Amino acid sequence: MKPKHWIVFILLGIIWSTSFLWIKIGVQDVGPMSLTAFRMLFGALTAIAIATYQKLSLPRDLKTWGIFAILGPASLAIPVFLISWGETMIDSAVASVLNGTVPLFTLLIAHFWIHDDKITFQKTLGLLIGFTGILVLMSKDLLASEHASVLGQFAVILASLFYAGSAVAIRKYTQHVDNTMRGVGLLITSAVFMWIIGPVAERPFEIPSLPITWIAALWLGVLGSGLAMIMMYYLIHEIGPTRATLVTYLFPVGGVILGVIFLNEHLSWQLLAGTLLIIASPVVVNFKRKTT
Repeated sequence: MKPKHWIVFILLGIIWSTSFLWIKIGVQDVGPMSLTAFRMLFGALTAIAIATYQKLSLPRDLKTWGIFAILGPASLAIPVFLISWGETMIDSAVASVLNGTVPLFTLLIAHFWIHDDKITFQKTLGLLIGFTGILVLMSKDLLASEHASVLGQFAVILASLFYAGSAVAIRKYTQHVDNTMRGVGLLITSAVFMWIIGPVAERPFEIPSLPITWIAALWLGVLGSGLAMIMMYYLIHEIGPTRATLVTYLFPVGGVILGVIFLNEHLSWQLLAGTLLIIASPVVVNFKRKTT
């Protein structure tokens, strides 16, 4: 990757690493549907403001908006809700580690969807290491029959599947759209989706009552969605979905540290071992021997 790619990559990792902390704070006051709806709304408004500043125009063809209507909820609203709902049952640190599985699923999906990104022995080994990390991370709750916690963890894993599949689809079907407008379109359709579904699916659909919840919603929306998604789509277009989704491997480090420090979350050996295995997975996948 070029230096400009690394700068965006690291900034994106820092922004998204903090999101798990703010989600955990937000769902203490409002439901996950409500938090996700406000996050998508603030994210869409931020993306629109950026596009307006850049003097960009929205796509006018129905085909593009049809793609946005499907990929917006699939890439944003649904996985964000799943993580928010999952964090009502699990620690933010665990959620951040499990969300680090996105590149593993991206590898699998890209193998069948993109002709030049096939699975090799090296990639298979990396996948096995990563999935071993998932099993280690979940082992404590599985053995203890902690059904709520296991359900919350599966929700985050399902969110990772949505992120992975949509990342490949976005690269495949939206290459004709400007990076900023890609983010605007997907965020607009995600916001519309959540504000239609949210008030119906979640009763009561609550408005944040605490200042800290509004801060969480604004942080998640403005930075974690509006700015971050434009950065992510830029990386997907520039370096491809598999490499771009490797940014999720920065999540466990920041997520675990922030969860332990600010939320007094428990630092178990399963969490540490699972984190190390999941982080080791992309190192194995991307390792290249020096040729002499």
